Amino acid sequence: MTNSKNLLLIFTRNPELGKCKTRLAATIGDHAALEVYKFLLQHTANITHGLNVHKKVYYSESIWKDDVWDEKVYEKKVQQGNNLGERMIQAFSEGFNNGFEKIIVIGSDMLDLSQSDIENAFTALDEDDFVIGPAEDGGYYLLGMKIFKPQLFQDKHWGKDTVFSDSMADLQTEKVNVLPIKNDIDVYEDIKDIDAFQPFLKQP
Repeated sequence: MTNSKNLLLIFTRNPELGKCKTRLAATIGDHAALEVYKFLLQHTANITHGLNVHKKVYYSESIWKDDVWDEKVYEKKVQQGNNLGERMIQAFSEGFNNGFEKIIVIGSDMLDLSQSDIENAFTALDEDDFVIGPAEDGGYYLLGMKIFKPQLFQDKHWGKDTVFSDSMADLQTEKVNVLPIKNDIDVYEDIKDIDAFQPFLKQP
């Protein structure tokens, strides 16, 4: 583990059949959706493994041993709370209480995200107090801060196309760096034209 004052939170679902990427599965089936999600998990591990920050993986259900998250690199936790907002409040508040100075959260379904994107987001927090990466579907793929602002996680319709705009309303008086828009993976239209996903779409 690094001694960095920067903390990366990775929110992930346990990759179980029928429990992940359900909107995608409605079109391509549970088995293919699970394989897509495992592929995205591996990509997320690949782009975060080498980051010189402390890294915590927050599982949706339970901690898994011997998976894509190397226990020598990632601290493993279970999400706590009744909804996504409560779960992120808990993770951020714990991080700040533990002395971290810059904290960023990402999901685990972003093929469009790179190691340098995350490094640049941490660098943005040198100048600004908040950083946010809008997703094409109206949500966000990355949120970071060096001042804890719990209202960012309150009164949001998680999974809806209002999350980014509502979050920006919370940040209108703050110093915020808005990153380029990226595509996250939720439905068939998000992957149908991307070469990396074609093997999963050709399964019988």
